[in-house]
Amino acid sequence: MTAPRSSPALRFCLLGDSLAAGVGASRPADGLGERLARHLLTAGHVVHLRGFAVPGARSTDLERQVGAVLREGAELALIVIGANDLASFVPPAIGARQLHDAVARLVRAGVRVLVVPAPDLGIVSRVPAPYRALVSAASGQYARAQTEAAVRAGGSVAAAGPEIAARFAADPALFSPDRFHPSSAGYAVIADALAPHVLAMVASPAA
Repeated sequence: MTAPRSSPALRFCLLGDSLAAGVGASRPADGLGERLARHLLTAGHVVHLRGFAVPGARSTDLERQVGAVLREGAELALIVIGANDLASFVPPAIGARQLHDAVARLVRAGVRVLVVPAPDLGIVSRVPAPYRALVSAASGQYARAQTEAAVRAGGSVAAAGPEIAARFAADPALFSPDRFHPSSAGYAVIADALAPHVLAMVASPAA
């Protein structure tokens, strides 16, 4: 069921890095934003989707992306960030502070913000086996700092969770040929996990 055409479109934007931009998907329609927009459409929402994410972005780049969002306006924002911070050895406290400031700016402008924190990079096959536990621990520490910062700034958090990481670790088909980014099938798994959080935010009363 779709919403009447006269209904105002929900301005939904994605910020962050290559995961938010859909890098690795076989076609644009398989990216994270497009898949979540279809979930919203199925739930009866007219959606205007905009992507501000940039492959390779770190938390420091969110300031520029948030500025672009605020110039255009939005009701709902999804931020996916952290993988490149981890790969660049950005200290958790610094990345979390940058994320906090980005979320706070959006919230002050009336935007509902959902953050997906850093993924578990320990499951990536290019990480040598002896270092995977260490990388997973660092990923978890970073994600916890991000979660605390995002909530403190007034946002919500939807971590992919260990069950999603386990699925990716067990199924190479969920990765694209670069063995780092999700494939179209991988984005489907992530979108299905995030969709309930996105739908709940849209259904909840505005702050």
